[in-house]
Amino acid sequence: MVSPVLNGKLQQEFQTITAMVQIYCKDHCAAKGKLDQCQQCQAFLEYAHTRLDRCPYGQQKPTCNKCPVHCYKPELKAKAREIMIYAGPRMLLPHPIMAIRHLIAERFGEVPGKPPAGASNRHVRLEKDKGGR
Repeated sequence: MVSPVLNGKLQQEFQTITAMVQIYCKDHCAAKGKLDQCQQCQAFLEYAHTRLDRCPYGQQKPTCNKCPVHCYKPELKAKAREIMIYAGPRMLLPHPIMAIRHLIAERFGEVPGKPPAGASNRHVRLEKDKGGR
């Protein structure tokens, strides 16, 4: 799933979480066997998209597991963890490059310090829109 709002590393993150949700939903939700996610999983993906767009680290975003900023609501953070624990190991066959890229980022990515001001994708996007007018 390609987002017109996200780009670069944030787009890769969104594609990764989308693939994980598809794997999880196919095996756990009432919409088993359908190509699209159930309503709950679709709502979760929309929430994840918003959180990625507003991530204070922007393109320097670490993997969620290493991030010092907890931007998900507690119940959705628990859902994300459940999805990632289930789908993560199952990503290797259908999405090997995506899975390996995520594992490398998880293992070797640096733990960032305080996020720089105005680095979120949303902030950069809005500043571009202001400058273009």
